[in-house]
Amino acid sequence: MTVTLITGANKGIGFETARQLVQLGHTVYLGARDVERGGKAAAEIGVRSVQLDVTDDASVGSALAEVGAAEDHLDVLVHNAGVLETGLDGPAALRSFDTNAVGIVRVTEAALPLLRRSSSPNVVVLSSSAGSFWAVTNPERAEFGLPLALYSASKAAATMLTLQYAKAHPGIRFNALEPGPTATDMTAAFGIGRPVEESARVVVRLATQGPDGPTGTFQDEAGALPW
Repeated sequence: MTVTLITGANKGIGFETARQLVQLGHTVYLGARDVERGGKAAAEIGVRSVQLDVTDDASVGSALAEVGAAEDHLDVLVHNAGVLETGLDGPAALRSFDTNAVGIVRVTEAALPLLRRSSSPNVVVLSSSAGSFWAVTNPERAEFGLPLALYSASKAAATMLTLQYAKAHPGIRFNALEPGPTATDMTAAFGIGRPVEESARVVVRLATQGPDGPTGTFQDEAGALPW
């Protein structure tokens, strides 16, 4: 049985990814900051919930300990938790980077012992082409006109962390993903995006790649993205 942990998964792309993966036979742990919301979401699709706040070291440690006690290994880790700050000040910057970048470090470091026990460990980081220099400087791309300094900067950091982890741990696949513009609570103010089912399928494709799959890439559903 493939054991999968998804952060920030009580709604949006994370929730739909959990739903699709459990249908493929994965044992899925749905990570959520709020215990009640996480439990309700997990019960709805028949997965397991675990309290996990990526900005809290104790929460992260406890969540991975809980997974480890039940499963003894972890095959797939999906870094889905994220925030989108539209303001530009110090507190907003700290919130953005703490969740979108530092959270990746917290969870990955806590998960590494379990990932090393997998025969085919796989880490998927939901990043964004909004963090791509190529995209935000290209007038033909939607990212060119998005004034999201903190989101873009923190997602650029997320992609770089992914690539550095891939270099440091060649036995584990690490890939960053642009899942596509998606209609979620996060993007509601912009009135854009496709159904979560479509973007989750992109995540699932990477989450179910085999041992010969790529590592150290930044890609979307069409393949590698320049950044």
